[in-house]
Amino acid sequence: MAPVGPRSGDAIFASVERVNAELFTLTYGAIVRQLLTDLEEVEEVNKQLDQMGYNIGIRLVDEFLAKSNVSRCIDFKETADVIAKVGFKMFLGVTASVSNWDADGTCCSIILEDNPLVDFVELPDTCQGLYYCNVLSGVIRGALEMVSMKTEVTWVRDMLRGDDAFELQVKLLKQVPEEYPYKDDE
Repeated sequence: MAPVGPRSGDAIFASVERVNAELFTLTYGAIVRQLLTDLEEVEEVNKQLDQMGYNIGIRLVDEFLAKSNVSRCIDFKETADVIAKVGFKMFLGVTASVSNWDADGTCCSIILEDNPLVDFVELPDTCQGLYYCNVLSGVIRGALEMVSMKTEVTWVRDMLRGDDAFELQVKLLKQVPEEYPYKDDE
């Protein structure tokens, strides 16, 4: 029997169990609204959303690797492409593009033309410093950390702030060598 190859984002999205998009969007909105009420400071809400995303990302990577059959990526460029083409399609139903690479190949932009998290959302003037989708930057950071890549993920453009797209900058800080928790020779 031939080995199973990696699955495309479309194939995975078609086969995974999904929740209603409006329910998902409204639930996320309710979480953000509650954080704004509880924490009062927009910067604290941004930090909390990033931390929530990080916690989701460190768990989500297992499901991603199990369902996508993606083999180990050879470099950061391939990893970013897999996140954009397979990961975003698998979990959000949208495809992103990767661009704006630096000369070292350690920093790029992931651009989303569509973002289901922002349906029905308008930011009031009191929330202009809010990165409403900051959970996504945390998810990427957490997932990449689980595959030995320490990264910094920041928002560059946000359609809720009047920009023409959603753009995340992903910067590879260091490739962490894999460590095994015990010695195998004992």
